[in-house]
Amino acid sequence: MNRIEDIEKKHLETILAGKKITEFFPGDTVKVNVRIVEGKRQRVQAFEGVCISKKKGGINSSFTVRKVSFGEGVERVFQLYSPNLDSIELIRSGKVRRAKLYYLRDRSGKSARINEKIKKKLGVDLTPEIKEQDSIDVGSVDNSNKEIKSDSTAEAQKEKVQDTNLKQK
Repeated sequence: MNRIEDIEKKHLETILAGKKITEFFPGDTVKVNVRIVEGKRQRVQAFEGVCISKKKGGINSSFTVRKVSFGEGVERVFQLYSPNLDSIELIRSGKVRRAKLYYLRDRSGKSARINEKIKKKLGVDLTPEIKEQDSIDVGSVDNSNKEIKSDSTAEAQKEKVQDTNLKQK
């Protein structure tokens, strides 16, 4: 059993070397681009829907995508490391509390909707300010920041006064 797992790991490393796979989870809306061969011609077809399950099994990993097409639910199972998979795009992240969303099969309309996971942006890009501070004295930067703060507080106080005046009328 160990030998088989070792062979699969080596094969998986060679597959991942030439391919970038997007990280996604059940509940996410994904757009899967699949290579389809029709005779001598080859084309890419997109399949966009909600990922309802994901099976992790090394090289045998797969995921199921469900969409509603012309009022009919359509599900398709994709092999994650298949050479027929061109790319996977994450459209939106869903906020779910289960690993398998098979209950969506019985639902339609509003009850089949999944809330969107809102990702918070933490931190501010400070790189432009650091470059400016190198050329300006530290004392002048402090004074300019105080002036900006005093201007912003004055504007905020004016807005509060205007709001209270409007409420009184």
